[in-house]
Amino acid sequence: MTGCVVQGHICSVIQIPGVGLNENKTETVLGCCEMQNVCKRSNSAIFSGDRASNLISGDQDPLQQNFTETLPTEMSVRIFSELDVRSLCRASLTCRHWNDIIDGSDQLWRSHCLTVLAVCRREVDGDRRAGCSWKVTLVRNYRKGCVKRRWLKGRYSNIRSADDIPPNSMCPLDVETWGEILEAELDR
Repeated sequence: MTGCVVQGHICSVIQIPGVGLNENKTETVLGCCEMQNVCKRSNSAIFSGDRASNLISGDQDPLQQNFTETLPTEMSVRIFSELDVRSLCRASLTCRHWNDIIDGSDQLWRSHCLTVLAVCRREVDGDRRAGCSWKVTLVRNYRKGCVKRRWLKGRYSNIRSADDIPPNSMCPLDVETWGEILEAELDR
């Protein structure tokens, strides 16, 4: 994903293979970034094709256009899939339409949940067996997965006192998880 300035507005440019009239070409889709901080390039850009100009022209200010209302839902989901977990959560708070798309796409949350699955397999599998959605599973296990991953990597191996424990390094962990952490410490 790259950024550009079109008509004085910062926009994100996302190339999605196989979208458009010709399946062999890559179509460039513009989405004005009200919430995306990833677009930093300030060079002006030239875009060919009517689709790009249709998205940025018209009576409405491009920053006021909502790309999710202009593009098919599948393309909006593809754009949202480029966001990390924190940005995805923030995007869902932007407006009701974004929230509906993000909450309605379990696939967006599944990809992020798979990173937690590598560390918290028991918990994720248990939540999925209990019928929890990927989003609920991620919300329930994300922080725990981050804390467990840092403990297993030895980030807290040289703690000498309670004052040395960094903030956000603790959360409730079960006996089996503490057993894994202690085994990793003994192997270091």
